[in-house]
Amino acid sequence: MTLQTLFSETIPAGLQGASDRLALAARSPATLRAYRTDWSAFVAWCHAQDVTALPAQPETVSAWITSRLEQGRKAATLARGVAAVSCAHELAGFKSFSRSRVVQDALRGMRRTLGTAPTRKAPATVDLLRRMLNVQPNTLIGLRNRALLALGFAGALRRSELVTLEVTDLVPQEGGALLTLRRSKTDPYGSGQTIGILNGSTIRALDHIATWCEAAGITSGRLFRSVDRHGRIGRSLSDRSVVRIIKGAAEAVGLDPERFSGHSLRAGFVTSGAEAGADALLIAETSRHQSIDVLRTYVRRASLLKNHAGHRFL
Repeated sequence: MTLQTLFSETIPAGLQGASDRLALAARSPATLRAYRTDWSAFVAWCHAQDVTALPAQPETVSAWITSRLEQGRKAATLARGVAAVSCAHELAGFKSFSRSRVVQDALRGMRRTLGTAPTRKAPATVDLLRRMLNVQPNTLIGLRNRALLALGFAGALRRSELVTLEVTDLVPQEGGALLTLRRSKTDPYGSGQTIGILNGSTIRALDHIATWCEAAGITSGRLFRSVDRHGRIGRSLSDRSVVRIIKGAAEAVGLDPERFSGHSLRAGFVTSGAEAGADALLIAETSRHQSIDVLRTYVRRASLLKNHAGHRFL
């Protein structure tokens, strides 16, 4: 895939020669999609303002930040947009904005205006997940959704990991299975990571997987696939489909779907583990968090009331 393909017609001629370098850059497909959106927005804004997009002046990028801030964009989105514009300039042989005082001052002002606390989506904790599983219909779509939700939770999986799973990635063992993740966000070069999946007595992820595969006649290839309204099995799911399934399950149990995201299953496992008093290192064996500090954020939130200092006197 070339940069020109990614950025479609919005790419300036001066950037086309850098297409192969972007294709080889160590960036995930999700990042490339986001950069395409950001670059398109920047070029369109520059055209509307009758200013040059490539090379852009630092004052132009600063004004773009201000414009997007006024439109209600989030801090992370604005910072990513600057990274995309800066990347495009570097690849085209122009100076990036990473050290521009004008741009950095604009970003600092943006952070002071918006704050930097992330907007956290709701975790699908074990009790909530059980409700989500129970409302799924006994149709092919319902069986697939039940299997996906259960395995996504039991393995603390990202949506990008769920959609690339193969049937052979799950190897049954006594009391559960070993799941091999051939590539993930924290393993972009495909070294492979193996985690244990417990069937358990509550979520029963492996039972739901077996039921789905038997009903769909899946014995090899991608584990989770599309199903049309006539029950025909199609290709593997997209990561956006996973988000829709999670949001749909939340809505089906009477919750606001906008509070949930593709991260809710993973966050639900970590939060449920913390609430149950599981050791952070044991949680990390499944979640594969590289930073224990990030994991502690979940553990701390889960124990804010349970281990509150005021229990003995309030």
